Amino acid sequence: MHKRINTGHLIVHLALLAGIVVVVFPFLWMLLTSFKTTGESLKIPPTFFPEKWTLEAYKTITSSTIPFGTVYLNTILSAVITTVVQIVFCSMAGYAFARIEFPFKNFIFVLLLSVLMVPGQIFLLPQYQLIQKMGLLNTIPALFLPNLFSAFGTFLLRQFFMSMPQELEDAAIVDGCNRFQIFGRIMVPLIQPGIAALTIFTFKFAWNDFMWPLIVNNSMDKLILGPALSTLQGQYTTQYPMQMAGAVLAVIPLVVIFFIFQKQFIESVATSGIKG
Repeated sequence: MHKRINTGHLIVHLALLAGIVVVVFPFLWMLLTSFKTTGESLKIPPTFFPEKWTLEAYKTITSSTIPFGTVYLNTILSAVITTVVQIVFCSMAGYAFARIEFPFKNFIFVLLLSVLMVPGQIFLLPQYQLIQKMGLLNTIPALFLPNLFSAFGTFLLRQFFMSMPQELEDAAIVDGCNRFQIFGRIMVPLIQPGIAALTIFTFKFAWNDFMWPLIVNNSMDKLILGPALSTLQGQYTTQYPMQMAGAVLAVIPLVVIFFIFQKQFIESVATSGIKG
């Protein structure tokens, strides 16, 4: 029996190791390619490690190819505003649907959930028309205005609010707290794992957004990283080292955000299956 358990553990660890290799290899290839020359990146058969390590791709992409600093700031601004406003709106809406009784609450919530069943591409045309009528085409606000509210975020935080015991609110009401005090001082601190999870999801979505910025903005200095980096891919040749260098710089904030909220994110996953 002891040998079988050890063999089973070995198989599990080998499977996990294979999974790690599959996940990590593309990132490692991206990082190593960013230190290669353009000629070496096109060699067949390809080389794994650079024959000559160079920072030329990083120097080029941050200086002359695209306005990288401006695009990077646009991406940060759009992602931060989208994340912060979504957390505020979705937490308030989630609390209202979970804890406050009002007419047609369940019907409105079902309508809200129905948005999740519709492909997001269907909303592109009406959203574009709204931005056009507001005179915001080819501007920074056009990047984030349609993404300031999320049906998924509202549903996620509603579930966390519903998991809180009713006795907490009853005790707060007895102590003289109003709805805003209960929401801000008691309930929100208790759902930090859910807020952390939504923060990661929202920031990642806003950071990696590709189609919408291309639709509403056509100036390079009004784009974000994804669409801007795609311009490095030409019809006959592609600057792979510069693309990979840009991708490396683009992924850094996502890694930082994940490590900041890692503990709360794991806690949200661990507690999502606990009932009562």
